[in-house]
Amino acid sequence: MMQDLKSAPLFDHLDELRKRLIYSVLFLVAGMGVAWNYRVDLIELLKEPLKYSRLYQENKVQLIVTQLTDQFLLSFNISLWAGLALALPFILWQVWAFVAPGLYASERKWAIPFIAGAGLAFAAGVVFGFQLVLPTMVRFFVDFLGGTVTPLLNLASYMGMIITFLVSFGLAFEMPILAVILTRIGIVNHTMLRKGWRFALVGIMVAAAIITPTPDPGSMLLVAGPLYLLFELGVVLSRVFRIQPPAEETPALEL
Repeated sequence: MMQDLKSAPLFDHLDELRKRLIYSVLFLVAGMGVAWNYRVDLIELLKEPLKYSRLYQENKVQLIVTQLTDQFLLSFNISLWAGLALALPFILWQVWAFVAPGLYASERKWAIPFIAGAGLAFAAGVVFGFQLVLPTMVRFFVDFLGGTVTPLLNLASYMGMIITFLVSFGLAFEMPILAVILTRIGIVNHTMLRKGWRFALVGIMVAAAIITPTPDPGSMLLVAGPLYLLFELGVVLSRVFRIQPPAEETPALEL
């Protein structure tokens, strides 16, 4: 099937693309259906960082909704992201099934490890942000005035911020995978990345300071350290997967 598609005319490619998109949407809808049944449990899970707040522990923080449709839209939003996470392996498989016929055999060999690596890196970023960064950040903002005011948090806004943060952290952990992709298409190389380590370090420190606005330098280093290690891993992988110059052809031996 893949070999036949490689030399297929344009309309066959478009038809194949349409079929893969339909399958991907069906997988997403199925994932959303599963997640919808657990939407209350997911909301409770995303409230976990609040438990590190002193005011929340003293029942001085209230989560409220201000619009009639907020609860439904919040459930839909959470089901969408959770459903996407559930359906992602199947969606990536559809992407693979579409692009594989256009790849060389040597490139196909690395496709599945890279797809799996990208998924694991994203999951690692989400877990890292949820377990190590969000508790400190949420506690800092909720307890900022020490109870002088009563926090009334809009549930939809709170959940939106938590989801955005987790997705951002998951994408940040894709740095090594991005380095390999940019290396393979010739935009960067390991030498360029090595020379730019100072700029990378400054950018990572600034990003860490924004993500963790606490005055505690330990929290900032907790974020900056892993991100810089990911940059160094990207440099190493960029060297490993650098574009090799084509080997000169040697004449065949005459027998």
